[in-house]
Amino acid sequence: MLDMFTGLSFVMGLSLFFALLFVLAYEFINGFHDTANAVATVIYTKAMSPYTAVIASGIFNFLGVILGGLGVAYAIVHLLPVDMLLNITSVHGMVLVFSLLTAAIIWNLGTWYFGIPASSSHTLIGSLLGVCLANALINGIPINEGVNVKKAIDIMLSLLISPLVGFGVAALVLLLLKRIFTGPKIHKTPLEREKIDGKKHPPFWTRVTLVASAMGVSFVHGSNDGQKGIGLIMLVLIGLTPAQFVLNLDSSTYEIERTRDAAVHLKSLYRENKANLSSLIDIDKTQMEIPSGSFKCNANDAIPVIDALLSELKGTAHYKDLSLDDRRDVRRLLLCIDDTAKKVSKIDALSSKDKQDLGNLRKDITATTEYAPFWVIIAVALALGLGTMMGWKRIVYTVGEKIGKTGMTYSQGMSAQITAATAIGVASVTGMPVSTTHVLSSAVAGTMVANRSGLQFSTIKTILLAWVFTLPVTILLSGGLFYIGTLFI
Repeated sequence: MLDMFTGLSFVMGLSLFFALLFVLAYEFINGFHDTANAVATVIYTKAMSPYTAVIASGIFNFLGVILGGLGVAYAIVHLLPVDMLLNITSVHGMVLVFSLLTAAIIWNLGTWYFGIPASSSHTLIGSLLGVCLANALINGIPINEGVNVKKAIDIMLSLLISPLVGFGVAALVLLLLKRIFTGPKIHKTPLEREKIDGKKHPPFWTRVTLVASAMGVSFVHGSNDGQKGIGLIMLVLIGLTPAQFVLNLDSSTYEIERTRDAAVHLKSLYRENKANLSSLIDIDKTQMEIPSGSFKCNANDAIPVIDALLSELKGTAHYKDLSLDDRRDVRRLLLCIDDTAKKVSKIDALSSKDKQDLGNLRKDITATTEYAPFWVIIAVALALGLGTMMGWKRIVYTVGEKIGKTGMTYSQGMSAQITAATAIGVASVTGMPVSTTHVLSSAVAGTMVANRSGLQFSTIKTILLAWVFTLPVTILLSGGLFYIGTLFI
């Protein structure tokens, strides 16, 4: 781990240290900002004591990061357009990372201070879009090329649809619980339980369900939001210490062979579909022009790009045997090949079998570039887990008492948590980033409507305003910081 500082100048080493510190600070803040939502219902319903709940939640967040995979991590990374990823340099990467993290941290701390359940995911995506737009404006790049528009739309749709799903499904789950469990115990508020039954805690099985679903939300929060931190750290490492991280230097000879074989099979697939791909790829092209100053990925160059990769990897058993320049070239070529394959997979004339083969080949192409060292995963898991154990009170009060006009019942807490855990878990498996805050808050609102409790529209208005303003504020803030930073490099 510490050998990544070897060979760096004092300034670059210090920049790397602070960049990593900023990412971990973002994840720490994310812990107490977002995970408060995971424990809000279990604390409010007195199923667990506050400190037990946040410690347990921290542990489950930690486990979620460890076991969550990397699908969401690289969904975040690929919000940056491929040409920006191809040409990221040490200084340029430093400005990019500090700009987007500073913007994200400022907005997260501000909304937490005022007890507003705003989304860290939304904040991070806005900050990433801000640096992309600023980079496009600075370099005279068209907006549709300066931002990975397709990926941005997919992620924004995920962020928009998931709260609506949370609202509707939680309401239906509550109505189902009311139909199945007609007794009053499960449908009481903590205050009613104490006043009528003289007991502070929920009934046993209700309590077990509340605790289990809260830990489920914590686990899937770690698996989804923790991956975003992993993606950010990999951006830092690739940008500031490319010699060690542009490729997975621990890749086996077998993995490198699979990458090479995938490139050969892609070339064959393109040639077999020459007529269908003529509008995108020049199959007969054998050489490409590399513009001075930067590498630009052009789908028309698919065949010469594959040939260049095969030439680079010829006789290569380990990436450590390559020079830094060669490692950079291999990464650029792999990213470019994957980007072209992704475009090809969207061509309607291609058969479903060819599209399936493309998907499998893309996994082999990116196997040695989309990775994360184990220490990165542990560091993010610790930051998120420790952050969970602090600063939770403000958000718990908002979720528990300020969304509905009446206090939350046990059945409402269960409905909201089961819905949130399921929705976020599905999103993590499919590699889509969603907001724990938005899903759980909307699920609570859904149960309030289904229970005919009514909503406190002042709180709903505040949450909606935070949702509306998060993107423009973070885009302007991170974009402005990025622009200022580029003036000094």
